[in-house]
Amino acid sequence: IPVVEGKSQTRPFRQRLTRGIHIYVLTPRLRGLLALNLSAAAAGAFVLVNTVVVVRSGYGAGDAQVAYALAAFGGGSMLAALALPRLLETLSDRNIMVGAGFLLSAVTLLHAGYQFSAGLPVWSGSGVLYASILTPSGRLLRNSAHAEDRPALFAAQFTLSHLCWLLAYPVAGLAGSALGLPAAMAILGAIALAGALVAVAVWPSDDALVVE
Repeated sequence: IPVVEGKSQTRPFRQRLTRGIHIYVLTPRLRGLLALNLSAAAAGAFVLVNTVVVVRSGYGAGDAQVAYALAAFGGGSMLAALALPRLLETLSDRNIMVGAGFLLSAVTLLHAGYQFSAGLPVWSGSGVLYASILTPSGRLLRNSAHAEDRPALFAAQFTLSHLCWLLAYPVAGLAGSALGLPAAMAILGAIALAGALVAVAVWPSDDALVVE
């Protein structure tokens, strides 16, 4: 540990400040992770911003049903988090995360097309797919840097993922109020799909566990 700390302390402050971002943008699988962060933020923003409006206006339900919808999303996320460790023993991070990105965008777009006819299963399924993108990301980050660089890399993930939310939240709110909820969900579904497509393009299918 003293040796690792010594290495970090000998770097100039500017390098230590930007090192996490530097590693992040130069690592193909992390560029894929950033694109999938956008997919997760786009779909998740609609759930968090507009669930109340969808349940009350789209379904004509009340506060209890709003709580059920949010619980379905959270329950789906918990189910995925519990199931993923075993799935990751046989499937690669890329296959699970990219597949979840495409399915999440499809669920969002289909829900927009059917104008809220699917109900709680959509919220639960969205939670499963949302967590399937985010849960493996910690292992992905850990495998992409030496121990002394991991704090900087996790900080970069925090910053860049929140930039995705900074984009998705206003789209969910403004599009929902100006264009209506089906249009807002269609826009966010398209953003989620774009993120999944970018992830496929920048994250090699033969990605090695160890990279230079």
